[in-house]
Amino acid sequence: MKLATFNINGVKARIGALSDWLQEKQPDVAMLQEIKSVDEAFPRQHFEDMGYSVETHGQKGFNGVAFLSRLPLEDVTRGLPGDDTDEQARYIEATVIGETRPVRMGCLYLPNGNPAPGPKYDYKLAWMERLHARAKALLALEEPALLAGDWNVIPQAEDAARPEAWRDDALFRPETRAAFRRIETLGFTEAFRARMRGPGHYSFWDYQANSWERDNGIRIDHLLLSPQAADLMRDAWIDRELRGREKPSDHVPVWVELDA
Repeated sequence: MKLATFNINGVKARIGALSDWLQEKQPDVAMLQEIKSVDEAFPRQHFEDMGYSVETHGQKGFNGVAFLSRLPLEDVTRGLPGDDTDEQARYIEATVIGETRPVRMGCLYLPNGNPAPGPKYDYKLAWMERLHARAKALLALEEPALLAGDWNVIPQAEDAARPEAWRDDALFRPETRAAFRRIETLGFTEAFRARMRGPGHYSFWDYQANSWERDNGIRIDHLLLSPQAADLMRDAWIDRELRGREKPSDHVPVWVELDA
């Protein structure tokens, strides 16, 4: 089972690039963030014609998450538990039925949090506390599960080409990294780092200041696996080359392959 997380930065703006990638790479499930579309305006038929079932949790012009799946999806839920007043579309969850076993998937678009400190940063940290609670609930199932998406977290200095430039940014502040570690140390395995160590591995390059050309990137798209999912992991990697294509997202896909 090949699962990928991809912040597409506007599904309508990137529909060509997204379709090309789906045809080339054939993920079993693509977990999308920042679709920037309400549910009824999502180009569902286009992806269904490509062989994917579609589940969305959208919002006009901002945020939004989705599953594109070639495998059956069950028990789809929308929204991160813990705050009934939160109207931002940042979380969707489902069970994908693999050939040998099911896997529970949480697809997330974690708040950016800038400027920090401030109300947006407070929202980010509160959202991460809610995610911590959901992560504990997923672990309690004692089944293969993962939390994947655009975390808007730079976990370590080696995950940025120029860490000094991010010192006071909401993505790299100590409180952000500590909140990420609290989730990870519940018992999750960060898939990419389980396969690849060292600096120079990024999933995001800003559109400004020739960041791609200068390889001034950061790694903020992550897949966290429950112990049962980590036992099934065959490989994990980043589709770096997509960033150099025409009309790309500023993110690239991050993958995990599971024996499921």
